[in-house]
Amino acid sequence: MIVRTDRLVLRPPVEADADAVLDYLNDPEVAEMQDWDLPQTADMVLQNIRASAAFGGPTPGEWVNLTIEADGQCIGHVACHLDATSAVAEVGYTLARAQWGKGYASEALGALIDHLMATTPVHRFVASLDPRNVRSMRVLEGAGFTMESLSRESYPMRGGWEDDLRYAMTPGERTAWQQRPTTPPTSVELVPVDANTAWIWAHTVTHYSQQRLVQPLTHTFRDLAFPPVYGGVPASLTLRGVLADGQRVATVLWCEPWTDQPEVLVWRIIVDRMHQRRRIGSEVIAQLQALLHAQGHRSMLVMYMHAIGGPERFYAGLGFVNTGRQRGPLVEARLSW
Repeated sequence: MIVRTDRLVLRPPVEADADAVLDYLNDPEVAEMQDWDLPQTADMVLQNIRASAAFGGPTPGEWVNLTIEADGQCIGHVACHLDATSAVAEVGYTLARAQWGKGYASEALGALIDHLMATTPVHRFVASLDPRNVRSMRVLEGAGFTMESLSRESYPMRGGWEDDLRYAMTPGERTAWQQRPTTPPTSVELVPVDANTAWIWAHTVTHYSQQRLVQPLTHTFRDLAFPPVYGGVPASLTLRGVLADGQRVATVLWCEPWTDQPEVLVWRIIVDRMHQRRRIGSEVIAQLQALLHAQGHRSMLVMYMHAIGGPERFYAGLGFVNTGRQRGPLVEARLSW
């Protein structure tokens, strides 16, 4: 089995991969939330390479590793276990640390999934990970997976019991993910959300990994019903839905100035997972800036967390500048015009 993408080759491992594999398997950061025995030895790596090479590709009833090759070098591997009927495929992936952050893992995982969909009767894809492993969540989400369940202290690992986070995807969901819009929309508009449409907007959801950074829309409705009180005065909040080429894709909530906060505060932008990376958030900020400018405002604030996958680079790219003020775990930034 050999599968090619724009940047990668997936192939059975060969013994020449052994040194690279040994290096990344024993890297403490790579191995931290993985369950292989440590330290790995050259003999252990060679034994696993020979076993996977003998199968030549995904094989019912077996765990098989496939090398991820970039520019002629082994940079990691994807793993696959098909059940006896090839109906359920469990998948995994590991990259050398120097290759993190380049999109290679999601690209390789997607290529493996598409190969299985084309060559086997697979009905369901599953993956298991440590709930702390945000990078791994983002790999799965980048291939179209969604979080399905969390089992507490259910996974034995290195003498202890760990929580087990399960992601899953069907072939139909993979197809829908591949067919989602990926280019910037031609039109974006902010529209009111009322009692007749609120339930529809409630279907706007982020990736699971983003929920530690952006609270779900149910919290927006909570804040509207029970606004926070500052200096004895309830916050004045405004919610707008976002249409992109006529589709409901996002919501934005902002807070009007109050006694202790003389600037508009962008409280929460939620872009649906199927419409992210289309510059919708940038357009929302631009339209909100124009609206506030017309009302006489000359700046707006945002607050965000420093975290993997956080929005700091997004806001900095739009011209927001860190004010140096921190509210609990949140950093404050300002856009002035």
